[in-house]
Order: sequence, then C-alpha cells, then structure tokens
Amino acid sequence: MRHDPACNSTAHLVSRRSMLANMLAGAAGVGGLGKLVHPLVAKEIEAKGKQVLIFLLNGGLSQFESFDPKPNTDTGGPFRAIPTSVPGTHFCELLPHTAKIADKLAVVRSMFAETVPGSHGGAREYVVTGRPPQQGPYPWMGPVYSSLLDRGGELPGNIHIAPSRWGHRQDAAFLGPKHVSLVLSGGKPPVNVDRPEAFNQESDDERYRLRRLSDLRFSQRRRTAYTEAYQSSYDQAAQLIRQKELFDVTKESQKDQQKYGGHDFGRHCLLARRLLEKGVTCIQVTHNNYDSHMENFNFHLEQLGEFDQPFAALMNDLSDRRMLDSTLVMLITEFGRTPEIRPDNGRDHWPPNWSVALGGCGIQVGGVLGATNANGTEIVDRPVHVGEMFHTYLRAVGLDPTQTYKVSGNNVPIGAPERTAVEELLV
Repeated sequence: MRHDPACNSTAHLVSRRSMLANMLAGAAGVGGLGKLVHPLVAKEIEAKGKQVLIFLLNGGLSQFESFDPKPNTDTGGPFRAIPTSVPGTHFCELLPHTAKIADKLAVVRSMFAETVPGSHGGAREYVVTGRPPQQGPYPWMGPVYSSLLDRGGELPGNIHIAPSRWGHRQDAAFLGPKHVSLVLSGGKPPVNVDRPEAFNQESDDERYRLRRLSDLRFSQRRRTAYTEAYQSSYDQAAQLIRQKELFDVTKESQKDQQKYGGHDFGRHCLLARRLLEKGVTCIQVTHNNYDSHMENFNFHLEQLGEFDQPFAALMNDLSDRRMLDSTLVMLITEFGRTPEIRPDNGRDHWPPNWSVALGGCGIQVGGVLGATNANGTEIVDRPVHVGEMFHTYLRAVGLDPTQTYKVSGNNVPIGAPERTAVEELLV
C-alpha cells in the first residue's frame, strides 16, 4: 500500500478549463432534457413540502472515530466508546452531543463500494449519484431533489453551504442549470446581491418588469437553450437580491448563535436552519477536512469537536419545530478510513466498509443496521451498497427511484436499475 503524507488528488482542484467546460455543459442541459416521463411527486407530497438536508463530511470520515468504534483492539485507536440515547448503541467519545440524539438517527455501519472509486472525486460522485463515475455524468442528489420536489419557490431549490474557496461544480448533468447548486462559499451570501445605489426598490421593480416583457417577446421568436439558461440565472439573481438578509445569521438571537458556536461550521448550520424555514428544497452543508493520511486522531479530535455540537443543535431545533417530520437528514462521506494505523498515526482511504447516519422523514430511527467484525476489517452483517442508499434516500421522501427521466428522447432511470432501496431503514 502506498503511503502518502497527504492526499495529492487532483479532485481538490477546480481549473479554469473545467469551470468553462461545466458552464457549457450546463447550458446544453436545458430545453426540456430534464423532464420526467411520469410525474413522481404525489399531491400529498407537494402539500407537505418535503425537504432534504445533506451533511457531507468531506475527505472520508473515519468510522472508528465516529459511529463504529473498536476500542481496545489493534485497529481501534486511542478513543473510548460512549453510550448513546439508544440502549446498547455506542458511538466514539468524539461525538458526545450526537450520542444524545442517537434516538433521532439511523446508523448504517456496513456501507461499501467497489474499490475502483478510491479517489475523492470518484468516490464522492458514486455516493451522491448512486452510480460509478465512469457511467456518468449523472445528476447529484441536490439537483435530483430540486427537480423532483420543486415547488416553484422564490429561492433556488438546491443550495450548497460550503467551506471557503469551494468551487462551483456542474452537478446537475442533464437536469440543466436551473438545478445546479448555488454555492455559498464560506457560508457568505451570493456575490453581487446588493442593489446598485442608482436604483431604489420601485425603479428596480419597474426595470425588472420591462426586462421580463422584452424577454417574453424575444423568446417567442428566438428561444434557445442558452437564452433559457440566461433567463433562469437572471431571475434567480433578482430574487436573491430581494431576500439577501436571509443569509445573515446575525439576525438570529444571541442565544441561538452561541448554541451553534462562533466558528464557520456553526454559522453554516444556523444558516441551513434559516434556509429550511424559508422553504428551500435541498441544502447541503459540507465540512472539511477528514482526509487524515497522517495524524488521524488529532484531525478527528479537531474536526468532530467542531462538528458535533452544531449538528446536534440543528437536529434538536428541527425536531422542536416539528420539521423532522418533513425533512430528510443524511450524514454522508465518500468512504471510510483504513483499519490499519500508519506509523505517523494516519489512516488511508477505505471503500470496503464505512458508516453513515440519517434521520427525519421516512426513516426508521433509533437503531443500527449492519455490523463489522471485532476490529472493523470487514462487514459481517447486512452489507449496504452506495447504490442501494441512493434509492433509499429518494424513497424516504416519497419519490420512486425506479422511474425514468426523458433525456434526448431516451428513458434514463433515476436510480441505478440494478439496485433497490434498503427497506429496513424505511418507515
């Protein structure tokens, strides 16, 4: 096994060339390519307004230092296992607050994928599309939910609250630019949302109405994929300008701000709550960096120390507001970390088994599915493939992953047709 002191994957980089290519791909994806053969959202689903909250622990969360601890073994590391609110279930001691809300979660300790997508980019794409990356491109979960659960709100249906310097990605594939993630890098508001000083609200509204009228006349004669992409982007920007205060978490009470913590991730979780309350369909919150090829234990001590309290606070707030009944919450990562501990206390990439957690609507919470052996080197009970989980995530909000998209005259299955949902996890 090759031991690098740090991950040198090019997946961490976004080049100007790839950005331009993604823009062109997005523009090519409009014009009806993302329409469904059959409507997938029942009226009762629309009435309840199902929402999705995705936590991506980027880099590869260690299952040993989180949801599948193996203390006092050759692979377990230095941390203890602590009891949770679910009798008989233990988490790593790095998650004391999450342990208290274990009754709101379902933990899967037997996730796996083929060893092919060992790089971060490929493995992440596998997790969020349910398909091997070489079969793609397929839309990620955010665009899928945005398109299938879209209720035509004023805000984008797919918002990604990301760490600083997180680049934009064309994650919607054939669903088109309308459903591409709006990335809030560093949790900051979208750029250029301040109205020019030369315009007040009334004159800006008049200018916007005149533009819409002109666009309507133009589109009746010269409608193209590019003009639709531009129109969608402009309309979205106009709505964001009108609601820019939504992205300001200082509008929340001091008590809430303190509860979530003064660091970036705490503010990102509080912003996620504000966006969910406003009705955004799908929100992803990404937390870096769990890629601990060296100093794994110090990395997780720091990272989970930042993650634990805000995540638990958000879950409790959603529960208190009765929003978990209609909000699916998932905590995912691209793969686990090796049972082997390197001489420099690191753990490498490990697709053979890792852990995820989920809760909220449609999920049977308060239990653990699957198991690994005594020192976590292999799955011994109920293996769960990433493609199965993709089906499960859709089923939880009432969608049918066996249905198809209509793409350039072809029927494209939403979920990998060779996979099915994990029925044990569903209510």
